[in-house]
Amino acid sequence: MEKENKIKKTIRGLFAIVKNPWLLNHVLNDNAVWAAYIQKKYGIAEGLKRVDITALFSGFKETLNTFAFLDGGSSAVDLSVIKGLCKTVPNCTYFEIGTCRGESVANVADVCSKCYTLDLNPEQYSDKVEGALVGFFSKNLENVTQLWGSSADFDYAGLGRKFDVIFIDGDHHYEFVKSDTANVFKHLVHENTIVIWHDYATDVIYPRNEVFAGILDGVPAELHKNLYGVTNSICAIYTNRKLPTIEQSQVRMPTKKFKITLEAEQLSTK
Repeated sequence: MEKENKIKKTIRGLFAIVKNPWLLNHVLNDNAVWAAYIQKKYGIAEGLKRVDITALFSGFKETLNTFAFLDGGSSAVDLSVIKGLCKTVPNCTYFEIGTCRGESVANVADVCSKCYTLDLNPEQYSDKVEGALVGFFSKNLENVTQLWGSSADFDYAGLGRKFDVIFIDGDHHYEFVKSDTANVFKHLVHENTIVIWHDYATDVIYPRNEVFAGILDGVPAELHKNLYGVTNSICAIYTNRKLPTIEQSQVRMPTKKFKITLEAEQLSTK
C-alpha cells in the first residue's frame, strides 16, 4: 500500500509539472535533489573535505580597503581568503567571473600585478540599477581590465594567457557553474593556479549542492582530490598544494576568534 501511494504521488506530481512547467524549476533547484545526484555520481555525502582558514596562510591577518556592506557581495572573510591567496603568489595575475560592484577585484588589485574581471554589459541587466553599479569600485584602477560578455560564450582562449588565481562568482545555476569551471580549466589554468568558487556553500557549514555539482562536473575528475571547502567561509578552492584537513564535526566548533576593526569613508554622491 505504501509503495502504491508513492507511485500515485509521483504520478500526481508529474501531472502537476505538465500543467505548470514552472514547478520543474523548484524540483531541479532543490538542494536535496542535487545532494542525491552528487551522492549517486561521486559517492560524496557531506561536501568537500575542509581546510581550516588558518592553514591556507602563515598566519591569518588581512585588511580589506574596499567593502560596501551591501547585499549581493562576498563576506569579509570570503574576500580575505581571495586576497590572502593572491598574496601567496609573487606578481600574481588574477581573473574573475562576476564583477558585481567590483569589491573583490578592487581588494586583490592591491596585491596583484594584473587583474581581469568579466561581467555582462550593464545594458544586459534586467535590473538597471544593478547593471549601473557593475565595477563601481574597480572601474578606475589601472591594473584592472574590465571584460564584457556572458561567461557562457566568452572567448577565454583569446586572452592568450594563464592566471595564478581565478575567482568564479557568476551565475550560480548548475549549467553556468559547470560551464564556467570547465572553460577556466581548459583555457586559463596552469600547473600552480589556485581556483576559488564563491557560494559553494549556503552558509559556513552546508554545501549549496547545485553549485557543488557544477564544480564537480566542471573540474576534471582526476583533479577532484585537490578540491577543498574553506572553514568560516562559503568558498571552495582548487590547489595543487597538499593541505591539512579537519573533521567535518569541527567545522561547527568555534576553534578561533576574529578581531575586526571597522572604519567608514564617505564617498561622493556626485
